[in-house]
Amino acid sequence: MRLFVDQLTNVDFSYLCPERGLLGETWLASIHLVGSLDAQGMVCDFGKIKKHLRQWLDDTLDHKLLVPGESSALAIEQNDNSCQLNFNYGENLNLHTTGPHSAFCLIPIARITPESVASWCIEQLQGDFGDGVTNIELRFTPEQISGPFYHYSHGLKKHQGNCQRIAHGHRSAIEIWRNEQPCLDTMAQIANEWRDIYIGTRADITGKDETHWEFTYSASQGAFHLRLPKSCVYLMDADTTVENISAHLAAKLKAQYPQDRLIVKAYEGLGKGAEVSC
Repeated sequence: MRLFVDQLTNVDFSYLCPERGLLGETWLASIHLVGSLDAQGMVCDFGKIKKHLRQWLDDTLDHKLLVPGESSALAIEQNDNSCQLNFNYGENLNLHTTGPHSAFCLIPIARITPESVASWCIEQLQGDFGDGVTNIELRFTPEQISGPFYHYSHGLKKHQGNCQRIAHGHRSAIEIWRNEQPCLDTMAQIANEWRDIYIGTRADITGKDETHWEFTYSASQGAFHLRLPKSCVYLMDADTTVENISAHLAAKLKAQYPQDRLIVKAYEGLGKGAEVSC
């Protein structure tokens, strides 16, 4: 018997890509359990599946930086309190970050993909759903977005939860209307400019050179640091909440079209975000 829960939940995170560097992402998680029926006529109670898997994914992947621990481009140093990563990618590009262990998910694989992460998760979940379950199938899929979208990473130092982690992210749609008409060209332009972007706050800059920005702050979970190429950074004056991102884009567009009515709808991952009218 096969039990399934499709699109049970989603996870928002960033990961290290050998071609593109720091990449924000959002995946939908679906699970199938294969097993025999118990005395209740069930393979496993749906309530247990949903509660356990959601919590496990929240604790393990969500709002973290996923790290391919077996990548030859990666160097790791760890102590009792923190983890330090150095990652080379693309054509002579480099990223360096430090943070508490809770900010990272180190996976013993060479490359982060939906399939490789799912295989590792299945290994960790074996036995969690009872003796009657003989096989677990877990699938991660990106949201099907019909319009423009971009991958972004950020960190929110004032957040009391996991958003404070300096390198977590999302795969996000952008919708813009000008005088009640969709602005497809503007949406595509923003999505292209922010294809693989880190949106940083100017107040968090603690260093720079000709090629890199450095961001540093302390939050309730610990001290965070990130150094990455200027070519993949977009700077804002405010903290990079989705509310401030949508307001920032709306203000930029209003300066271009002061007489027009504009609506900017910026998403933060799947089905949530902020909308500004001006």
